[in-house]
Amino acid sequence: MTDTVTTEKNDPPGGDGATEAELARARKEQIGRYVAIFVMPLLMVGMMITGYLYAMHAPAPHDMPIAVAGSSQQAYDFARALEGADPEAVDVRVVGTDEQARDLVLSREVAGAVSLSDAGTAAVYTAGAAGASQSNMVTGLVAPPIIGSGLDLTVEDLAPLPDHDMAGLGVMFMAQALMLAGYMPLSIMLSNSPELLRFRRIVPLLAAWSVLIGTLVCVVAGPILGAVEGPTATLLGISWLSIFAVGSVQLFLTRILGPMAVLVGMLFVMVLGVPASNLGMSIYALPSIYVPLHGFLPTAAAGEALRSVVYFGGDGLGGHITVLVIGALLALAATLGVDALKRRRNPDAGDPEITMPSLTSGPRPKSNRVRYLTLAFFPFAMVVLMLSIMLGAMYQPTPREMPVTVVAATTEQAEQTVAGLEQNMAGLFDLRTSDSIDDARAAVQDREIVAAFVLPSATSPTATIITNEAAGMSQQQVVQQTSEQVAAGMQLPLVVENIAPLPGSDTMGTVTLYVAMGWIMSGFMVVVVAGGAQPAAMVLRQIVPISAGWALFMPALLWVIADPITGAVDGHFLPLWGVGIVATFTTSMFTLALHRLFGLLSVIPAVGILMFIGVPASNGAMSVYMTPEIFKFLHGVLPMPAAVESVRSILYFGGDAVGTHLITFVIWGAVSLLFVVAFDRFRGGPQTAEEPAQERVTEKV
Repeated sequence: MTDTVTTEKNDPPGGDGATEAELARARKEQIGRYVAIFVMPLLMVGMMITGYLYAMHAPAPHDMPIAVAGSSQQAYDFARALEGADPEAVDVRVVGTDEQARDLVLSREVAGAVSLSDAGTAAVYTAGAAGASQSNMVTGLVAPPIIGSGLDLTVEDLAPLPDHDMAGLGVMFMAQALMLAGYMPLSIMLSNSPELLRFRRIVPLLAAWSVLIGTLVCVVAGPILGAVEGPTATLLGISWLSIFAVGSVQLFLTRILGPMAVLVGMLFVMVLGVPASNLGMSIYALPSIYVPLHGFLPTAAAGEALRSVVYFGGDGLGGHITVLVIGALLALAATLGVDALKRRRNPDAGDPEITMPSLTSGPRPKSNRVRYLTLAFFPFAMVVLMLSIMLGAMYQPTPREMPVTVVAATTEQAEQTVAGLEQNMAGLFDLRTSDSIDDARAAVQDREIVAAFVLPSATSPTATIITNEAAGMSQQQVVQQTSEQVAAGMQLPLVVENIAPLPGSDTMGTVTLYVAMGWIMSGFMVVVVAGGAQPAAMVLRQIVPISAGWALFMPALLWVIADPITGAVDGHFLPLWGVGIVATFTTSMFTLALHRLFGLLSVIPAVGILMFIGVPASNGAMSVYMTPEIFKFLHGVLPMPAAVESVRSILYFGGDAVGTHLITFVIWGAVSLLFVVAFDRFRGGPQTAEEPAQERVTEKV
C-alpha cells in the first residue's frame, strides 16, 4: 500500500510531495471528520428526543374545537359553561342544527360536537377515525358539564375505526413509510453517487422510485397486512405523490446544504412532522405551534390525504393534495434556480466530491450497476422493515394471555370465578387465582401480573381492580375496562385501585420509551457516522475509546433534555446516567460488530433489531401483552426493552429491576466486543472502503 507523504523535506529534490497548503487542508479535513463523528449524532438524536418529549410527554387539550347545537339560549348557556370549566382547553362554536354539528365532525372542522335537545338529552358526536385519542379527550371535556346540567348523555362515534385497524395505526405507519422513502435516499446518493443528482437524471429516477416504493407500501399495508382498505388507484396516487414531493424538497435541500440536508429533512418530516401529523396524537393536545405546522408539513398532508380516502370517502382530499403538489413544484423550481446560479458562478464545476465510496465493508464496486443496486437497497430495506414489522406488530392491539389474578376469600371461590370468565375470554387473559390480597398487590407492584381482580368479601361488599398505570397505560386501560364490564355483568360495584399512577409530567407513559430511545439511537448513530465520516476511526483502539467517551456524554445530555428542558423527568440523574452509559456503549459495540460484517449497510440490521423490532417488544409504546406472541419472548432479550424497563424501574419503582436489565446489556456488549476482536484477528483488521478523493493529498510509492 502506498504511504501518504507528511512533510515536504522527506521528498528528494524536485520531488512531487504535497505542499504545505495541501497538508494543512488535509489536516483540517481530518479534524473535521472526527468532529462530524460527534456533531452529526448529537444533532440527530438531540433533535429527535427533544422534539418528541416536548410535544408528547404530557398531552392536554388546547383550543380543541367543539361545536354545540341546540335551541339558541340553551346552546349558548352550555357553551359558556363548557368554556368556563377550562377556557384554554376548548374553542367552542355554536351552530344551529344537529345536522350541522354532525357535518362539522365528519369534515374534521371540529374535534367533536354536542347536540342538545329540549327533551333533556345531550348527544356527543365524535369521529374515532379522525383520532381515537382525540375522541376520548372530547368526551372527557364535555361529559362533566353535561352531567352537571342534569342532562342524559349519549355518545355516538360517527366514523368509527374498522375492526381490522382498531387503533388507527395503519394510516400513521403508512404515512411515515412514505416520508422515509422520500427523504432518505437523496443524502446517501449525494455522498455515494452524486452524479445521479443531476437534475435531468434525478427527476425521472425520483419518479420511478416513487412509483416503486409507493406501490410497495400500498401492497404491504393493504393486501399483505390488511391494515388499510380503500380505493386502490387513489391510495397509489397519494403514495406516489407523497414520496415524489418529499424527495423533491430534499433534492433542493441537498443543493443548498449538502450532507447536512439530512438533518433538515429529519427535522421537518419526523421531529416536527410526526407530532404535527394529527395521526398518533391530536394536534389540539400538543403545544400550539403544531396547529399551523399541520397545515403545510408533508407528513400531515400525506397522512390526512390517506385518512380522508380510507375513512371519510375522500372528503377534504383536495387541500392535502394541493400542499404536496405545490411543495414539489416549488422545490423543483428552486433547484433549477440554484443550479443555474452555480453554473453562472462556476461553469466548469463538476459533481460534488464522493465522501462515502462504499456502503459495504469492502471497496467501492467497480460496476455502476452493482453500486446503484446497493444504493437503492438501503432505503428499500429500511422502508420494508419499518412498515412490515412495526405495523404488523401494533395495528391490531389485542390482549394475548395478559396475566391477571382473581382474588377471593378462598382459592376454590377464585377458581370458580376463573372458570366462568375463561368461557368468554379464552386466550385474552392468563387468569390466576389467589386468596391473599397482599400477595396479589405485591405481584402487581412487581409487574409479575398486570392486575388483580378482587371479589367482594364479608368485610368489603364491592369488587376491586388493582392496577399499575406506571407499568403500562395501555394494559392498565384494558384490564380496567374489562373489569368494569365483568363487574357490571356480575351486578357488583367496582372500585379501582391504581397503586402506581403516572405523574403529570408523563400522562401517556411514553417518557420511558423516548429516554430509552435516546440511549439506543446514540449508541448506534456514533458508530454509523464514524464509519461514513472517518473510516480510519473504526479500528478497535480508536472506536472503543470514542464510544466510551460518547457513552459518558450522551446520557447526561439526554437527562438535561428530559428534565430541565422539557420537564418530562423529575430528578434521578445518577441512576439514569449510569444505566444510560451501559446501554449506549452496549449498543455501540453491537453496531460495531454489524459494521464489521456489512459496512454502512449495518444500519439496516441495527435499526431493524434495535428499533423496528425493539419498540414493539419494549412494552413502552404498547403493552407487550397486546402484540404478537414472539414479542413477549423478545421483551426479555433485546436491548430496547431492557432500556425501557430500566428507565421505568428508576422513575417509578425505586430501581427495583435495574440489575436484571444491566445483565442483558452486559451480555450483548461483551459478546459483540468479543466478536469484533475475533473478526479483526481473523481478517487482519477492519476492512474499510477506499479513501475519499479529497483525502488523497500526495502519494509516493
